[in-house]
Amino acid sequence: MSGHSKWHNIQAKKGKADAARGKIFTKLGRELLIAVKQGGPDPAGNSKLKDVIAKCKAANMPNDTINNAIKKASGEGNTASYEEITYEGYGPNGVAVIVEASTDNRNRTAADVRHVFDKAGGNLGTNGCVSYLFNKKGVIVIEKSTLSKDEEELMMLALEAGADDFNVADEIYEITTEPSSFTEVREKLESEGIEFLEAEVQMIPTTTVSLDDQAQEKMLRLIEKLEDLDDVMNVYHNAENID
Repeated sequence: MSGHSKWHNIQAKKGKADAARGKIFTKLGRELLIAVKQGGPDPAGNSKLKDVIAKCKAANMPNDTINNAIKKASGEGNTASYEEITYEGYGPNGVAVIVEASTDNRNRTAADVRHVFDKAGGNLGTNGCVSYLFNKKGVIVIEKSTLSKDEEELMMLALEAGADDFNVADEIYEITTEPSSFTEVREKLESEGIEFLEAEVQMIPTTTVSLDDQAQEKMLRLIEKLEDLDDVMNVYHNAENID
């Protein structure tokens, strides 16, 4: 759940996702809970919940698991309360890092995130120190092999629905949107029976930093340690060639 994915090796990406599936589902369950608490359990009247459900489906979360999480979140006995917090900092060679977290204990999460940065040779900064290097964009990734439509047909469908851009890589199509039009574009593609490899609003870097092999290893360790934290939902960065 990190960064702006380039999807160089889709099978490796899938394997990594499969290995981390349990942790990913736990984090997605928390996102469902937050969305339900903020806007109610009915996706028809809760656009944030709609988007989280789409993200869950892209991660192959079973429908029963999604529905059970929504029911649990909306139950009278559920008093769990999480707040969403964003941290900003620097990794090796000044790489910009944004960490999105949800927590029921702000002090614990801040200490955990700071500890990971310190151990990796980075440092946690103040709000706004790196976010200006990113744009918030909706990102929809579709695997070519799952699609019955041809490339031009998909591109026209996405652009007519309000997408900003359409990119083609070896094995995927990547559609980007403004956050305000993300839901509309996603729902239009869904209505055509299109399945997503990824569908969420992300922070996309406007500039990137090149790293040597040693710095790349340090950066990968930083990302992995941050993603291992239970409270961390997403990690974004502007390092080149790191998915």
